[in-house]
Amino acid sequence: MLDEFKAFIARGNVLDLAVAVIIGAAFGKIVTSLTDDIIMPVIGKIFGGLDFSSYFLRLGAIPAGYAGSPSDYAALKKAGVPIFGYGEFITQAVNFLIVAFIIFLLVRAVNRIVPKAPEVVAVEPAEVALLREIRDELKARRAD
Repeated sequence: MLDEFKAFIARGNVLDLAVAVIIGAAFGKIVTSLTDDIIMPVIGKIFGGLDFSSYFLRLGAIPAGYAGSPSDYAALKKAGVPIFGYGEFITQAVNFLIVAFIIFLLVRAVNRIVPKAPEVVAVEPAEVALLREIRDELKARRAD
C-alpha cells in the first residue's frame, strides 16, 4: 500500500495540482486585497462613501455583555449575533468576478500562444467503406 501511495504522489498530476492550490491561495489573497483595498473604496467613493462590507441586517438580539458599537459588523459577528451580511457577500461576489475574469484572460492568452494540434482525419477501414458502398448500391436499386 505504501508503494501505491508513493506512486500516486509521484504522478505529475498530483504535484501539478498541489502547486496550483498553493499558487491559487496566494493569488486569492492578492485578489482579496485588490478588491478590499482598491476596487471597493473606489466604488464607495463613486457612490458617496458607500462601504459594502459594513452592510448587514441584524437577525437577533445583541448579547447583554456586548460593549461594542451596534453598527460594527466584525464585532457583532465575533460576539455571536446572527447577521445577514449582504455587503460582505457583494464584496466576495466582486472577488469571484475578478478571479473569473483573470482566469478567462489567462486561458485566452494561452490558447493564442499554444499552437493548436492538427486535426487528425480518421481513415475509414476498408470493410466499412465496402459496406457503405453496398448499402448505397442497394438503396439506388430500390429507388429505380
